Amino acid sequence: MNSPARLLAPVIVGAIILIAWQAAVRIEAVPPYILPGPALIAKTLWTDGPSLLGSLAVTLRITLAALAAAVILGGAIAVMFAQWRVLEISFFPYAVILQVTPIVSIAPLIIIWVNDTFASLLICAWIVAFFPIVANTTLGLNSADRNLVALFQLYGASRWQALRFLRLPSALPLFLAGVRISGGLALIGAVVAEFVAGTGGSSTGLASRILEAGYRLEIPRLFAALFLLSLTGILIFAALSWLSNALLRRWHESALPREE
Repeated sequence: MNSPARLLAPVIVGAIILIAWQAAVRIEAVPPYILPGPALIAKTLWTDGPSLLGSLAVTLRITLAALAAAVILGGAIAVMFAQWRVLEISFFPYAVILQVTPIVSIAPLIIIWVNDTFASLLICAWIVAFFPIVANTTLGLNSADRNLVALFQLYGASRWQALRFLRLPSALPLFLAGVRISGGLALIGAVVAEFVAGTGGSSTGLASRILEAGYRLEIPRLFAALFLLSLTGILIFAALSWLSNALLRRWHESALPREE
């Protein structure tokens, strides 16, 4: 299937869903405080856009900072795990524990212990985002071709030379896959942390606007905020996918054009 068709197909499906949604709301006379139609949501997004975009900027700042921290720290942790097996055996289970523990259950403790709202929200988002990078990168570093590893050893390459010229290039596709996953998780972690923090005021994230709209039964505004969050997640994933393709398209099978 060519590129225009790949773009056009989901657009057509989305348009059909929106038309059916608007028609159902109008025909059934559903009150807007229960389910607003797409037209009302779009109108609300237009009128309340400036305030919602300001709140989105706060959430996005936390998201990008958490993602950057996850990339740097997660990648460094994975390299240490791959270089020293004893570290992986000793600490990887605790990374799993952090990943499987619902962030909503430990976020209140982090917010209490860290006497800074931005830092506490950043830590919560980082906890959600870092594990895919650690797990994927560790797997990639440990999946280097054994014959090539033996060849490097035969020629007397040091551990760091093998890491730089063999293991890191081998791990790059899995690392980038982990980054794409973590991009969405960082946004989810930031929103969940904002929900738990329940901060107020003008410089608050989009989660606070969603809570505020829910309390006031301003459901069109709530849907408008949800739309912005979804759009932001899509754009983050698209940007990271483009970066991954740009880095891999010249040499890795996953990014080469497919023959159909």
